[in-house]
Amino acid sequence: MADDGAQSRPAPSPLASPIVSSAHLAGDAAALSEMEYGLIVAMHAFDRWIVRCAAAAGVPDLAPLDVLLLHSINHRGREKRLADLTFVLNIEDTHLVSYACKKLEKLGLVARDKRGKEVVFSITRAGADACRRYGEIRAACLVDTVKAIGSIDLDDLSAQGRLLRALSGLYDQAARSASSL
Repeated sequence: MADDGAQSRPAPSPLASPIVSSAHLAGDAAALSEMEYGLIVAMHAFDRWIVRCAAAAGVPDLAPLDVLLLHSINHRGREKRLADLTFVLNIEDTHLVSYACKKLEKLGLVARDKRGKEVVFSITRAGADACRRYGEIRAACLVDTVKAIGSIDLDDLSAQGRLLRALSGLYDQAARSASSL
């Protein structure tokens, strides 16, 4: 064999390769696929967390959407229209939000009122108490731990949140484009 001066390089470690859930989709955008996989596992972990935190706060048997809506309705102590809730949480299927709000109403956590053709939801005392207990449990189980780790930069977390919100717009646009194919 002729020596052309090229050094042989060791094969890259599998640990240095992006971790993706669907290698067949990664192509030349492996970083995007790696971020998507991170979103997938984080989304499911977050869903488990909020459901278990709500249960520990005394509100068992809620689905992740129920928990998100409870906190959204409690946000700033103002009434929320169904359209506001779907818009803020970026949920396309209004019937899912409507069903979850009815469930929260039956549990006495939110109240429903009709204003002309619009339905508005407000938090009840029981709902506000559940949100307060949730916040206390969140502080003890999650916030205190994040702060104690020390290597997590809270400003960086904020920047990552802004990035995720910006990416949501790109995914929405891609969804519109795919719908027109």
